[in-house]
Amino acid sequence: MGNKLYVGNLAYGVRDEELNAAFSEFGAVQSAKVMMDRETGRSKGFGFVEMGSDAEAQAAINGLNGQAIGGRAVVVNEARPREERPGGFRSPYGGRRDGGGGGGFGGGNGGGGYGGGGGGNGGGFRSPYGGGGRREGGGGGGGRGGYGGGGY
Repeated sequence: MGNKLYVGNLAYGVRDEELNAAFSEFGAVQSAKVMMDRETGRSKGFGFVEMGSDAEAQAAINGLNGQAIGGRAVVVNEARPREERPGGFRSPYGGRRDGGGGGGFGGGNGGGGYGGGGGGNGGGFRSPYGGGGRREGGGGGGGRGGYGGGGY
């Protein structure tokens, strides 16, 4: 048994100090943290408490599980390790595109002229409705540049 506890069904008004006070009846509280929403600053309705020992943690589970803190009956049990979830935010429009367009107005050594050349590797639209992952190969080549042409 670990000494880190999960506390669920917290009233949204409960803060770290109140959590700490409730659990300190059962032993030394190393830390008490109510999880807050980054966007709104509001409580997410759950938190974690770390007790001084496994015995104190077990006493806190026995004494507080189902009891009211801040007017709501809380759920207290041993905290489990966070589950690995797939990586963070993915834009539905794909990620990084390597390479870049060719020259601009004047072009460069063989680069595009007035309109510039096409992009480099991996371009293309990524469907928000699933479908394949990254498509290798380039976004098209953009021809020889118009107005000014390539050349040396």
